[in-house]
Amino acid sequence: MKRIFLPLLWLAHSVGVLAGTGENWPQWRGPAYNGSAKASGLPADLSVSNAVWTTPLPGKSGATPIVWNNTVFVSSPDAQRQLNLLAIDRASGKVRWSSTVAVGDKDVGRNNMASPSPVTDGKRVIALYGTGDLVAFDFTGKTLWSRNLGKDYGKFAIMWLYGSSPTLFEGKLYVQVLQRPEVPSDYPLIDGNPTRESYLLQLDPETGKTLWKHKRYTDSTKESNEAYTTPIPYHGANGTELLVVGGDHVSGHRLQDGSEIWRARLYEKRDDWYRIVTSPVTFEGLIYASGPKGQPVVAFKDGARGEVGDSQVAWRFQENPTDWSTPLVLDGKLFVLDGGKRVLSRVNPKTGAVVWSGKLPGTGPIWGSPTGADGKIYLASEDGTVSVASAGDEFKLLFSTRITDESPFRGSIAVAHGQVFLRSAKQLYCFGSR
Repeated sequence: MKRIFLPLLWLAHSVGVLAGTGENWPQWRGPAYNGSAKASGLPADLSVSNAVWTTPLPGKSGATPIVWNNTVFVSSPDAQRQLNLLAIDRASGKVRWSSTVAVGDKDVGRNNMASPSPVTDGKRVIALYGTGDLVAFDFTGKTLWSRNLGKDYGKFAIMWLYGSSPTLFEGKLYVQVLQRPEVPSDYPLIDGNPTRESYLLQLDPETGKTLWKHKRYTDSTKESNEAYTTPIPYHGANGTELLVVGGDHVSGHRLQDGSEIWRARLYEKRDDWYRIVTSPVTFEGLIYASGPKGQPVVAFKDGARGEVGDSQVAWRFQENPTDWSTPLVLDGKLFVLDGGKRVLSRVNPKTGAVVWSGKLPGTGPIWGSPTGADGKIYLASEDGTVSVASAGDEFKLLFSTRITDESPFRGSIAVAHGQVFLRSAKQLYCFGSR
């Protein structure tokens, strides 16, 4: 692995944080697994001239930056098709170190091999790539362990490349691979084995060792087996469980061994091509999961056992459903983004009733998911139109600008310690407190 070190005080991450209020952003959907963070004093003006710093990135990716104290981690490919993890100083924007994890980046559609976001617990940072390479580093850039899930369990069989992010929770690492069981010969990076299974893994983050592997069954067909979702933990009526969405279903799994507690079908329609992109979110006894291609957002009541139907459904939201943007829960409010239409809706989390909907500016879709903190919602469309909307009682656009010549913008925005982090295809931007 190639490493580049710059002479900076990397120890800053362990001895305190910079000025500014707000939590760390340790994984794709933030500290609460729902796209929000507790923060104050976040900027509404994300004009390029107001950036605290900008740092060139070696390539485009849909991976979200993650932040722990004074370190920002970013996954990125480069021009040599290498897959890299960068550690960036949050105060200055300087790259502390960069490590090449694997070689073999590939573009399929709007995805590439660097789409999963890294994850950290403050002791180590773990990155996963579409090649199956899973690597843990300490904050100095030293490799702690590495393995390739493709070699262990078969290369991923996903039409648009692997896009799920790993999850850390209570000292365990979780990875899901929801894929097609019978693999077409033209799929990317196929290893010659015509069949494989979808599965969940629990791993030891200290060693990378598999603690359990659970086969996740579904009756889906063809591409509908494939999912780009990320599993999230949830504590409710069944205790603590791992929520998984994909293969036309949402399911809850025991953390002890991955076994299934409950499952529910997300929609009645059966289709060979219903891959799911949106991850689940939760709020006060309800689990929200979204179907693809115009299917509704569904609120399930927690506490289910076995295979359940409409009796477990609290409501469905059909007006402006989401195909690929994971909903946001912020300060007890639920926000759903139709990224294709660029329509943001505030939805009553208990009833599914629409409080308001508003059209966001831009000329292209919003591929990322909405990020919320400090009464603000941050979004960026593919063409580089960056918008900040109010999370209040009516739709109100607080700010919008377009960053030209740096598209595509495909990742979600991160917020941490009074700052906002936005990636383009060429740069990482930091806005906010200095």
